[in-house]
Amino acid sequence: MAHSTHEIPSTEERFEFKSETKRNLIIAALIGVAMVAIGSFLLSKGWSIGVWESHGAEHAAAGHEAAGHSEHGGEHGATLFHRIIANIWMNSVYFLGISVVGAFFIAYNYVAKAGWSSSIKRVAEALPSFVIVPGVILIILMAIPSTRHIVMHWTHDGIMDPASEHYDKIIAGKAWYLNLPFYFLRLVAYVVVWYFGWKTIRKYSLLEDEEGGLENYYKSRNTAKLFLIFFAVTASTSAWDLSMVIDTHWFSTMFGWYHLASWHVAGLATMMLTILLLKDQGYLGAVKESHLHDLGKFIFGFSIFWTYVWFSQYLLIFYANLPEETIYFRERFTGFQGRYWWPFHISLVLNFFFPFLILMARNSKRRPTFLKLGSISVIIGHWFDFYQMHMPGIAKDQGGIGIIEWGTTLTFASLFIYFVANELSKANLYPKNHPFLEESLHHDI
Repeated sequence: MAHSTHEIPSTEERFEFKSETKRNLIIAALIGVAMVAIGSFLLSKGWSIGVWESHGAEHAAAGHEAAGHSEHGGEHGATLFHRIIANIWMNSVYFLGISVVGAFFIAYNYVAKAGWSSSIKRVAEALPSFVIVPGVILIILMAIPSTRHIVMHWTHDGIMDPASEHYDKIIAGKAWYLNLPFYFLRLVAYVVVWYFGWKTIRKYSLLEDEEGGLENYYKSRNTAKLFLIFFAVTASTSAWDLSMVIDTHWFSTMFGWYHLASWHVAGLATMMLTILLLKDQGYLGAVKESHLHDLGKFIFGFSIFWTYVWFSQYLLIFYANLPEETIYFRERFTGFQGRYWWPFHISLVLNFFFPFLILMARNSKRRPTFLKLGSISVIIGHWFDFYQMHMPGIAKDQGGIGIIEWGTTLTFASLFIYFVANELSKANLYPKNHPFLEESLHHDI
């Protein structure tokens, strides 16, 4: 590692979260809610505005029984309400992951004693402030019987009762893990431990600004170690509980890695885009091309890693050609009038080909325009990734991409930006007494 000798800007810098920006974000969130309401009304009347939804619009008006067979409950008809709940669940899982990745990034940099990332640490610290919102939404959706039955087929009455006509032997065999008390315990543990783990690291980080010294740094590092141990386990189990178990019969031993890779690279891209937008507004002057280059390498590298896990999972299932495994991909390729074929392949293009070509060259990882393009591609691409993970199992043949999807995502994105911007405004944008800040300020590669 080389160190530059250029003049270092002041590390006394605070982000101003203007009242006008707050108002605009709240309005945008409300517009998103209105879009969901308008989209629902139009579909209930048989009208569709959007893509990949025209086949289901007329069925939504009639509240028909789903025609296509599905391994996770083809006998249950999907309605417009299924689609709305699917959007809320999917966006909650997606934004929960982006948020917690901020804490994950801080933790592994603490444990690795990385110096370069100290100057961008406060951006990563701001992301987990939103964890509590999607976390609470997920808990509420699971607490209400009517909505949890829509999301999770295994929660239906009698499905694990041998005396019931709805008994499913395969799902009943998973009852030791898939039971409501244990599920709620895990779900609450994810949200609470992730959130308060971040809050503890954040507390010591702010105390470090006030008091100096190394005591709070070591407390942060010790908390980061505990957080990583917990996250190492729950990153996989949360993937099973929030996404894989929607298709209750199906499972993949690689799904935990695949899910985490998607969360991780989307979170890194969000961090990059936030840093670049702050720099456009005159903030983070001490963050130079070298810092962007290193974070760009993370995004590039983990885009490749996501593709590696995605392809490995797909190839093994394709090669084995076992019906109980291939059903997952058949539903996304040819099931439900083929409405999930495009989202599935758009995800692959935006998450691999686009960032691979844009960020492969060294200079592209040092230029804001290329980094913005790559980050936006990854953020949108992994939204499609989570869309194709969740929608076939929840919305079934009511899935589509139209006003409902745009509105739900706008609401979540607006609230996410609000929480992150609010957290950024609470402290200095640089951890001014961090022991590695000097090394970060002189970072040059």
